[in-house]
Amino acid sequence: MSQQSYQAVAHHGGKGRVLIPVPFDPDVVWQAKLRHHITGTVNGMGIRGVIEIVGGQRGFMLGPAWLRGCGLAPGDELSVVIAPEGPQRADLPEDFSAALEASPRAGEFFDGLAQFYRRGYLRWIEATKRRPDVRTERIREVIQLLEAGRKERPK
Repeated sequence: MSQQSYQAVAHHGGKGRVLIPVPFDPDVVWQAKLRHHITGTVNGMGIRGVIEIVGGQRGFMLGPAWLRGCGLAPGDELSVVIAPEGPQRADLPEDFSAALEASPRAGEFFDGLAQFYRRGYLRWIEATKRRPDVRTERIREVIQLLEAGRKERPK
């Protein structure tokens, strides 16, 4: 997935936060999903966040902890570079990707998960590379968990 670079002006986000506008539709530029988790930089400082609609404007929030000591305030001009965070559909093994395609509900839920949860499922599946029978069963189990709206496997 391609990273996007642009200039923006920071806006008040309420509760000591700043809203960083996103001037494009991530469903069109990247892929359609429920939530777009992103990573990148704002004025060269690392960020992670979720693109959302706030007050009719698409953007992501930077909270008070991130803002502390960086000198960023509403009205400031910014240099922003963002990209989708974590493994995306194009990065997945073929067998797992096919299973997600076969179950749109599971695929949609997987795409909306934070990278931590996506990587957890992928590690569990990848741990079976030398045991194809177990791998197939794990993929089937992951699809069932995703269809049920489970972020991670029960321990």
